[in-house]
Amino acid sequence: MSSNERELKTVMHPVKMRTLKVKNIQQIAPHLKRITFSGEELSDFTSLSPDDHVKVFFPYPGEETPVLPVMTSEGPKVPEGSRPAIMRDYTPRRYDNSAKELDIEFFLHGSGPGSQWAAQAQVGQKLTIGGPRGSKIVPYNFDWYLMIGDESAIPSFARRLQELPKSSKSLVVIEVENESDKMEFAHEGLAEVFWVFRNGSAPGKSDRIKTHLERMRFPVGDYFAWIALEKTCAFEMKEFLLHTKGAQEEWIKATGYWKA
Repeated sequence: MSSNERELKTVMHPVKMRTLKVKNIQQIAPHLKRITFSGEELSDFTSLSPDDHVKVFFPYPGEETPVLPVMTSEGPKVPEGSRPAIMRDYTPRRYDNSAKELDIEFFLHGSGPGSQWAAQAQVGQKLTIGGPRGSKIVPYNFDWYLMIGDESAIPSFARRLQELPKSSKSLVVIEVENESDKMEFAHEGLAEVFWVFRNGSAPGKSDRIKTHLERMRFPVGDYFAWIALEKTCAFEMKEFLLHTKGAQEEWIKATGYWKA
């Protein structure tokens, strides 16, 4: 297969702010909460890749509503003299333009504005999102796919597995705290999911996943790898794949989903 047929494409979207209401809340795993947002402004929402992210704006403690950036010809600007809202990136897990619904899944790790907001979220509450700014589209014609991540990657990987075609093969390695964090993924293709447990050890270290990968026999053929971990770990893992697992640099997307 020619390299052109495996070229990644970037599609940019008009940046739009949307204020949405909480429509439904589901606890889908001990530390993972799915919140469904609704609003008329979702009628033109677009997300073309499971790698996409929206900016979610959270208020500071004691604030009712956050100070939102104002869209200008030069991009988003915060009103002068104001403290900008707390922003975090989240994966659009599912969206339905006709129903005007968007699902975002929050990892409840006990600290951080997103986790704290999701822990107390109630139906009817409002939240503002921005984006996605763009989508990086990976073709689904590789021989197989590799996904390496931790809890923060679960929404993106779950969406990716759901979107991969029946003919696809995937290996998925996810580090979580313990057995209680395991979950089932819906998928059409052939997917093997491996769980690595910290069992009380500190998150944000790459050695446990590296040890697991060293023992794994990879399928034959060209693969695309998504890495979504703590920032330093993500780039350590990329180097590991390049130097020991026959990866090609243009076929790896390593993203720091959080910083230690």
